[in-house]
Amino acid sequence: MKFNTKAIHGGQKNIDPGYNSVMAPIYQTSTYSQSSPGEHKGFEYSRSGNPTRSALEKALASIENGSYGIAFGSGLAAIDAVLKLLKPGDEVICTNDLYGGTYRLFISIFKEFGIKFHFIGLNEAAAVEKHITNKTRLVWVETPTNPMMNIIDVAAVASITSKHDLLLAVDNTFATAYLQQPLDLGADIVMHSATKYLGGHSDLVMGSLVVKDKELADRLYFIQNASGAVPGPQDCFLALRGIKTLHVRVQRHCENGRAIAQFLKQNKHVGAVYWPGFTDHPNHAVASRQMSDYGGMVSFTVKKGTLQSAVDVLEKLKVFTLAESLGGVESLAGLPASMTHASIPKEEREKQGIVDSLIRLSVGIEDIDDLMADLEQALE
Repeated sequence: MKFNTKAIHGGQKNIDPGYNSVMAPIYQTSTYSQSSPGEHKGFEYSRSGNPTRSALEKALASIENGSYGIAFGSGLAAIDAVLKLLKPGDEVICTNDLYGGTYRLFISIFKEFGIKFHFIGLNEAAAVEKHITNKTRLVWVETPTNPMMNIIDVAAVASITSKHDLLLAVDNTFATAYLQQPLDLGADIVMHSATKYLGGHSDLVMGSLVVKDKELADRLYFIQNASGAVPGPQDCFLALRGIKTLHVRVQRHCENGRAIAQFLKQNKHVGAVYWPGFTDHPNHAVASRQMSDYGGMVSFTVKKGTLQSAVDVLEKLKVFTLAESLGGVESLAGLPASMTHASIPKEEREKQGIVDSLIRLSVGIEDIDDLMADLEQALE
């Protein structure tokens, strides 16, 4: 079954044996009756399992070519579950350019529990090996990274983690399963902020993990249940609905993203433009190999180079909405330095290129002429 078909039908056979509804029903219930103590129809309490969530988890596994999907109340809750596989004294290698919320979780929560983090540039996969110790347990990768769009060679990193018996987790939020399947490249865990492209309509908050290994899945299901950071059935229904149009939406996100990136690169008020589709973008060849297209995320700096110049542009936008998040049908614009990445110290942000004049765009699926006209008037 090819991706476009899996997005609509994957894992969704016999989802409602009672009435054969085409869509998974919303099982808005906290508990389930039992015929005798411990005897039930597969569900006993909705923290542990819910039929709507189960349908979503099967769909998530299907589109990522995995065997097990695990849904969480947010993307950070999903990352939190992965870190709970570790114990005090363990070490994690992760890219030095990553989502600010992930950085905050690593440093402000898990570092306090005795887990050590090495933030390194991963444009060259060989850099991983230099930081592996006998305490290393996990390598955490984003590709493309947020917000600098750096590309990391998942297969090359996987060859190293496999040799050293380490877990490799890939945040696939920006690329989505439509453009990139990290499990097929050798990753052990794929993570999504399903709030973004999977939901696709800016109306839910959710996270997910997908794995192939049953033992690893069982450990993560245990953490999901024991910690309780699960999504409700209404949000699971919305995420299922979003996945059914993921392929057609991401096609348009990519088309519009390409046009916006090329427009910005030619605009006299713009400094640097970060988009993996440019031939001079770092690791463009890797992106072309492991992705089927380059996505709808574009970052750029305002040429004046000041915080105020970026604020001026953002405040003048009319079609783009000034807001956090990404991946919805509507176009969003944000200032990472004071929004999504504010939790990272300024000196650390700027080392990675996240300067005060950097603007991140989530290019939506509106008419491209309207989007370019909006950016042009704001930049002028």
